[in-house]
Amino acid sequence: MSRHALTAADIRELPEGGEVVVPRGAIVTDQAREAARERGVRIRVEEAADAPGSSRRRPVALAADHGGYELKEVLKRFLVDSGYDVTDLGTNSTDPVDYPDFAVAVARAVVAGEAWRGVVVDGAGIGSAIAANKIPGARAALCYDQTTARNSREHNDANILTLGGRLLAPDAAREIVMTFLETSFAGGRHQRRIDKITALEQAKAAK
Repeated sequence: MSRHALTAADIRELPEGGEVVVPRGAIVTDQAREAARERGVRIRVEEAADAPGSSRRRPVALAADHGGYELKEVLKRFLVDSGYDVTDLGTNSTDPVDYPDFAVAVARAVVAGEAWRGVVVDGAGIGSAIAANKIPGARAALCYDQTTARNSREHNDANILTLGGRLLAPDAAREIVMTFLETSFAGGRHQRRIDKITALEQAKAAK
């Protein structure tokens, strides 16, 4: 069997000592891993190569302040395991730092084309979104569930995701990140609105 998300309930439906195959990038909850250990179920990741044009292997810039450091480290491992190239822009400990420095570093990397998408984690995710959006061309969205992550990409063509490291459990954060990275911009009427945002940035730059 092959799934894009695996939960403890899925594991309990399998025979003891069985096997489940998940695609690269699938979400496997901590509860699912624990249930698999209890039932002797093997979780195997598909070895199939990424499809041409896939978002996988595109570089993702990742950063956090001290409040988001621990979740950043969790997400870094998750992204690498999911087949993404990750550029870690810090911080590298829980020592106090200033979130604007790291949000701006990610925003500049994305706008310069050095990264395809950006992810920034601070305590609540709010400050990083504000700081990142000061860089023309950055469209940072604070997301707190899969619905907001999907909307930020489909409607707003957000290129940077900000998260609250002290507000999200690791499983929820992984789901949000994967939804953000794998959802495409819908275009159409939404492009007209993005064009207006770009026009506002250009008008400000011209002053």
